[in-house]
Order: sequence, then C-alpha cells, then structure tokens
Amino acid sequence: MDLGLKDRVYIVTGATRGLGRAAAAELVADGAKAVITGRDADNAAAAAAGLGPDVVGVAADNADPDAAERLIATARERFGRFDGILISVGGPPAGPTADITDAQWQTAFDSVFLGAVRLARAAAAELTPGGVIGFVLSGSVHEPVPGLTVSNGLRPGLAGFAKNLSLELGPRGVRVVGLLPARIDTDRVRELDGLSGDADAARERNSAAIPLRRYGTPDEFGKAAAFLLSPAASYLTGLMLPVDGGALHGW
Repeated sequence: MDLGLKDRVYIVTGATRGLGRAAAAELVADGAKAVITGRDADNAAAAAAGLGPDVVGVAADNADPDAAERLIATARERFGRFDGILISVGGPPAGPTADITDAQWQTAFDSVFLGAVRLARAAAAELTPGGVIGFVLSGSVHEPVPGLTVSNGLRPGLAGFAKNLSLELGPRGVRVVGLLPARIDTDRVRELDGLSGDADAARERNSAAIPLRRYGTPDEFGKAAAFLLSPAASYLTGLMLPVDGGALHGW
C-alpha cells in the first residue's frame, strides 16, 4: 500500500529513541523527510544520522516556548516544506500521588501538556490542507494506569485539547490525530516494569492482561503512526487510536 509519504516533511519530537524514533523511522522508510528532536544535540545528530540522509536532528525541549517556530523554520529551510508534526515526549515521573512534588507536576505540565499545546498551535498556523498534527499520548487517556499519577492527570486533558483542535482545523482540511500506546517494548516500559522489583514477573503479569498476550514492538507502533500521519488516512481526524494489543477494556 502506498501511503503517499514520498517527499512529505514531518517534525517528530522526542525521536532520539523509543516511540518517537520508531515513528520517524517508518515515515522515512516510506519516503518522507523528517526533522527530529532530542534534548541533547549530540544524541539528536546521532539519531538523525542513523535514520538516513533525509533526516536532520535538532536539540530542542518541548517545554521551550521558542522550539516550535525554530523547528518549523528548520523543516522549511532544509527540505522546503512542512506537512505535519508528531508530538512525542518522554513519560513523566512515575509514583503515587503523595510522592509527586509540586516541582515535578510543574515540570511535567510544561513539557507534556503546555509544550505540546504550543507545538500544535504553531503547526496549526502553518499547515495547509492535507497537513496533520499527531499526539503520542497513552492508554491512560481512557483508563488510569496504576502508579502513573502524573500521566493519568495530564494525558486525558491533552486528548481533549486535540479533539477540540480537530474541530477547529477540520474545515481547513488539516487533521488532528492521537495514538494511545500501552505496553510497547521500549526503555520506558522496561523501566516501569523494573519499579516492581521483579521486571520479568511484571512483564509476564502485564502480558497476561493483553488479549494478544505480548508487548508490542516499537516497529508496530511506528507503522501505526506512519499510517495515521499519511495521506492514506486522509478521512481520519479527531480520533485516538489505541496501539495496545487489545488491552483497552472499552470500545
């Protein structure tokens, strides 16, 4: 299936590893060009080099108010166009409510929520019909994940913002979509499993609760992301797609 990605240009934040990198890799494999970000310049450059000549790495923090305009300008300067953005950010700190400090809440809000809002707002002002804004969120949008108080608090609100944005941008032909990963086999998920004290037992227990009885791979997530961001998904907007092996209990 031709996704129509050839020569389209995307920004993918938080793409030096994990889900962001997996999405960028699939976009590029299908012919797109990409500007990817990471907080560290050397890591961003190395990740870009690993993805090929049609990728440029930029040091940027989603919480930086100037990041959005700088990234869009880079896409236009390096590749001559800007077709969409996938907003991904590392997971906020884990822990129960009583253990999360005000400073941790504020840092997570600035990066996970407000930073994403700024990036989406800047992209919305620049995109033309056929453009797309994507959010990497979490299954916590629908069901709280035990031990992830901050994510449970912020992700649903961001999903609501994304839905509202889809209503505003739809008449302009610009789509807004979200992806809701659950147990995808990334460093972040392995870290969360390790917090239980027995990572192997946690993985076995969590896998048993997934209808497909296994964790997803980053490649599987990346393929779902590439499709949603592509012209092949041109009539899909305002939706939140679970990428979770059937783990979500609702519809």
